[in-house]
Formats: sequence, C-alpha cells, structure tokens
Amino acid sequence: MKNTYLYIFCLSLLSLGSCSLETEPLVQQTDTNFYKTTDDAYAALVGCYDGMQVATGAGGLGIPVISEVMSDDCFGGTGNSDGYSYAAIDEFDITRSPSDVDLLNNNWIAYYKALFRCNVFLSKMDQIDWKGNTVLKNTYESETKFIRAYLYFEMVRLWGSVPLLTAPSTENIPQAAPEEIYKVIAQDLVFAANNLPSGAYTSTTSGRITKWAAKSLLGRVYLYYTGYYGKADLAGVVTKTQALGHLEDVIATSGHGLVADFSTLWPAASVDKYAGENNKENVFSIKYTYTSDYNGNTDGNHWLVMFGMREFSSYPYGRGWGVTVNSKLWKAYTATDTRRVATMIGIDEEKIKFDKLNSQREYTGYYNKKYSPMVDKDGKDLPLTMGSQFWDISQLQDYVVLRYSDVLLMAAELGSGNAQAYFDDVRKRAYKENFVSLPVNFDNIMNERHLEFALEGIRYYDLLRQGIGKASTSIAETTTLLSGGVAGTKTISAAKIQATKGLQQIPNTQITLSGGVLKQNAGW
Repeated sequence: MKNTYLYIFCLSLLSLGSCSLETEPLVQQTDTNFYKTTDDAYAALVGCYDGMQVATGAGGLGIPVISEVMSDDCFGGTGNSDGYSYAAIDEFDITRSPSDVDLLNNNWIAYYKALFRCNVFLSKMDQIDWKGNTVLKNTYESETKFIRAYLYFEMVRLWGSVPLLTAPSTENIPQAAPEEIYKVIAQDLVFAANNLPSGAYTSTTSGRITKWAAKSLLGRVYLYYTGYYGKADLAGVVTKTQALGHLEDVIATSGHGLVADFSTLWPAASVDKYAGENNKENVFSIKYTYTSDYNGNTDGNHWLVMFGMREFSSYPYGRGWGVTVNSKLWKAYTATDTRRVATMIGIDEEKIKFDKLNSQREYTGYYNKKYSPMVDKDGKDLPLTMGSQFWDISQLQDYVVLRYSDVLLMAAELGSGNAQAYFDDVRKRAYKENFVSLPVNFDNIMNERHLEFALEGIRYYDLLRQGIGKASTSIAETTTLLSGGVAGTKTISAAKIQATKGLQQIPNTQITLSGGVLKQNAGW
C-alpha cells in the first residue's frame, strides 16, 4: 500500500515568511504513532512470536531437521536426484555441494528480522501507556526477552559467533564473542524467570511463554554453554546452584508432569490417543497451524515434510522428502523400551509396503515418527483435510522445544538431591513393568537423554556439549546405504567435524554484504 501523507505548506509569495513541512501518515502505522496503547503492545508481542515461528518453521532450512541431520541419528537422505545440500550439512563437508555457499542464508535473514522486532518493541516499552499495569508490562517484556534469548541461543549454537544487536540497528558490526552473546541470553532469561507470573502453567494462555519455560531454558543454556566452552558458570550470570534452583522450582511449582504413555506425546505414534498440543509435559513449544500459503502467510510448519517417507504415504504416516533415520538408533533401544516404536517408523517392522526406493537417497528402512506428516484413513494429507491447499507448507504439528522429562534429567545431571528419583521417573515410564533401576551418573543420564529425546533436535547439542572429540567420534561412521536402490558407501569423517568445531557455514551473502566484516567459520 502506498503511503498517504498530509502535506501542510506554509508559503510566502514574497519569500518573506517562513516555510515548514510536516508529514504524518494517515493510513500507516509507524513507530511514532504506534506503540502507544496496550493493544499496540499486544500486536507487537504477537509480531515477536510470529518472527520466532518463521525463523524456526519457515525461514530457510528447518532447524529441528538440520539439528538431526548433523547428529548421529539421521542422514541427509532426500531424493536420489536432489542436490547435495543436506549431504554437505550431514558430512560437514562443503565439497559435497560446492555451489551451496548460502546454505543457511534464509535462516540468517529470518533470525535477524525476528530479533529486530524484539529489539524495537523492547525499545518502546516506556513509550506505551500501560495504565499503571506494571505486571502486564513486565510480562510482555519478559516474553519478548525470552524470544530474543531463544533466537540467539539457536544462532550461537549454529554459528558460534554472530553480530550481537540488543537495540534496533542497521549497523554493520563484526561477530561478537560467544561469552558476550550468552551473557545477553542469560540476562534475558533471568529477567523472564523473575518477572513472568507465578502459578501453575495452566493459568497461562496456551502457546504463551511461562515462567517455567524461562527457567527450563536457562537450565539447557547453562548445560550447553558450560559444556561446549568448558566454563564454570553461564557467562558470569548464572551459577550451577542457581541453574539447578530454577529447575527444581519448575518441578516443585509449575504443575507440569509426565504423561503416562510416552507414545501419546506424538500424533503419528498415537493417532486417536494423542495427548494434545497442550499436554502437561509440554513446557515450551513453537506453535504452527494449517493456513500457510504462497502469498506470504507463513504460520505453518514448513520443515515437517523433510522427515516424511520419500513420496510415499501409509496411514497414518504422510509423504515427505525423505530425511532418513540411522538404523543404529533402532538398535540402541532394548526391545522392552516402549520409546523405540513411538520414536521411529520401521518399514519392515511395521510391514509397510514402501515402493519408492528408486526415489530415495540413503535409505535405511527407518523414518522419524515423532515428527511425521500424517494422512487420514483415505490417504489424504492432514493439512488438506483441514482445508489447506498446500500440504507441504501447511503442516500443523507444533515443535516441542522443552518437555518436563528434560527438566527432570537436567536437574538430575546438575546434582539434585532427588536425582535418582527424577532419573527413575523417566525410565519407569519407558519400561513400565520391565523397569530395572540404574545408578544415576553422567554416562547413564546422557544415554537416557539420547533415548528419550531422539529425533527432537536435542541429541546433536548434547553431544557437542560433551566436547568436539566426543561428538565427532559418535557421529563419524562409514556404512553402506541404498541410494536409488543401489548400495553405496556413506562416510562421515570425524576430522571434518573437528575442523568445523561442529559449527555451520556463515552464509557467503552475509559476508559479502558486510564487506568482509563477518568472517567464515573454520572448515567451510
């Protein structure tokens, strides 16, 4: 829409008077006529949530997908005639697809768009008439700071160092040191943890960030930062004791808990028994719905289709682009662990008549069940049954970022006095009547995290925080896979992972636009 301006001219025929030009938009909101009322504040907050949703769900390669592709649980897969961008990510080797110099450029753009929205809103907090409602102001500020922290946490784990902007700016600045970025993340999350309303999570509108989400994310950030960088505390802001205290508070006060049946956490694993998006175990998730289109509406889950079986549906599993699951993951579970069949689609195990071997690259016989597209009993894609015209970009399953079981295992890892009980609670659900207690120690906790959170975008970062040596040796392998139905050797080199320190490529476009101010990560 074109801007409509009211021009007021003061003219003097003899040029004896003064002349001034004043402009005010009549039909467009700007930062001078907006950010005034609580309604404006709510609209701005929704914009921040939307920015986070796009950055995670529609802005480039899906972060939950590539986080799995980088781990030891998934291969790049995709179509046998596709390009090799996912192979380059999977193998940490740009020579697999030399022309892909901008693998994550759209992600980078989406992140900074979302950050800009957050920073603008935060800079306008004192411009808004809150009508004396400081609780509302603190809540909106906390939610916005949580979103900013979450965005930066994703970015810094991907790229290591990125430009740090905490105010609206177009300045061309170099990458900040990780400690500087993590300090902002920690401060933002501490603010949110201290200022979001108390009370059980059920008192907060579904989909909104809670105090318990902030405290839980603080635990995750603490463990990753201190592990990957070998530090004693979180950027001088949060100590181990404080991180544990936040997690214990979630356990004691939030109202969150474990659902009884692990499979009911996942739509494709439970179908009619699904516990729902807002079940008690869900501490924080990014929301999606089925109304995306190609005209700019991007509120759908665009990445879920990457996990679908390659161009093939079998009720309740829908078609997709074929990122494959490593068969080693199936073997990592014991037969008595109920999480195995809830986590993976086993083609042979479920007697699925998959007939697209010629289309599938790096076929293993396993796909992601936790995040699988779905079809109805007639084979119609779920988004289409909901009224969407676009099955691929209108997947509606939310991305569960933090579950209560994670809170329990993080608290156990940080040395809670109840560590054994927390550890046992997670395992009792998995094994039911076959449960046998194991001692709670670091190795057992990390193994349990692998089995509990497999294919949720968590495993890779759990490996990295144990050190690049541990991560590289866990991920590296040489195996035989079928591509187009033909057996071939697949190699992931530990040396390549070590050369990149587990980080991803800085988009070349961003380096060029910065005039070389941004520097490429090693190994790319």
